[in-house]
Amino acid sequence: MKLSQFRFDLPLNLIAQNPTKRREDARMMVVHRKTGVIENKYFRDILDYFDDKDVFAVNNTKVFPARMYGKKEKTGAKIEVFLLRELNKPNRLWDVIVDPARKIRVGNKLYFGEMDELVAEVIDNTTSRGRTIRFLFDGPEEEFKKVLTSLGETPLPKYIKRKPDEEDRERYQTVYAKHEGAVAAPTAGLHFSKELIKRLEIKGVRFAEVTLHTGLGTFRPIEVEDLSKHKMDAEYYAIEEQACKIVNKAKQDGRRICSIGTTTMRAMETSFTAEKMLKPSEGWTNIFIHPPYNFSISDALVTNFHLPKTSLLIMTCAFAGFDLTMEAYQKAIKDKYRFFSYGDAMLVI
Repeated sequence: MKLSQFRFDLPLNLIAQNPTKRREDARMMVVHRKTGVIENKYFRDILDYFDDKDVFAVNNTKVFPARMYGKKEKTGAKIEVFLLRELNKPNRLWDVIVDPARKIRVGNKLYFGEMDELVAEVIDNTTSRGRTIRFLFDGPEEEFKKVLTSLGETPLPKYIKRKPDEEDRERYQTVYAKHEGAVAAPTAGLHFSKELIKRLEIKGVRFAEVTLHTGLGTFRPIEVEDLSKHKMDAEYYAIEEQACKIVNKAKQDGRRICSIGTTTMRAMETSFTAEKMLKPSEGWTNIFIHPPYNFSISDALVTNFHLPKTSLLIMTCAFAGFDLTMEAYQKAIKDKYRFFSYGDAMLVI
């Protein structure tokens, strides 16, 4: 398929700027793959679609406060530094994106905090806006992380046109987040409250946790018309034995596996056996799922509503079917569903 087929017109007023008051109060469109039926529900109604011993596979990555603002030595020019990944703990090396990039050269020093609590030196260029920096900090690792966290802010996407606040520190994070490493939230999981999870567990639904640290590459624009030529940025993932036991037992018993988010699905589609069972592994995945694709693990998917021509929309089309997904998106626009990170959910069954 071609990239241009995944274009649609999205009214800007449908881009959610704030989360719903309660997580499970988001709306949920239910898309039935076999019948083509589309229902309008609320996320709390997900209880009605799953039964005893069905499994929800979730991504337990944790978002860190990746966006920092510093000033350049001598000139004092304000610089945005977006932390991507830590390269070397003893040496405190990080890959980052800087803005404006034209002002930042190798050898420059950047100062963070009102009292210049943290200093970093630019040591390499990686891409047009990418740099490798070394934080110059003499204290222990725990103290360094505290300073980094205090100076960073919640990395809300740029399409949310406001400054993040204290509420975002909690709401731009799933309630089951454990392993820090993501620079963007696995947004399908934001709709689960602890109370809803408890109600699902009482009903007999089991939860299997995998990890995929969402990077900015997931959201990088696709610049080739031929989808087979697009290369995803690699993201770290880990699938442990316990998750495999839960998922594989359910598959053997004929129960359903619902992937909570495209990141969870990508992790599981990276690691399965010839018998289409989930297997333990960890490493880096750059899998790009686009139609046509035969899924090996999941029978259902929860995802948010995505931007036109993105890998997230394309993957949803691979799972739900192109025509049905695009019909659902037109209905979502007509019915004024809220889009993107703080937006509403789609359940594909």
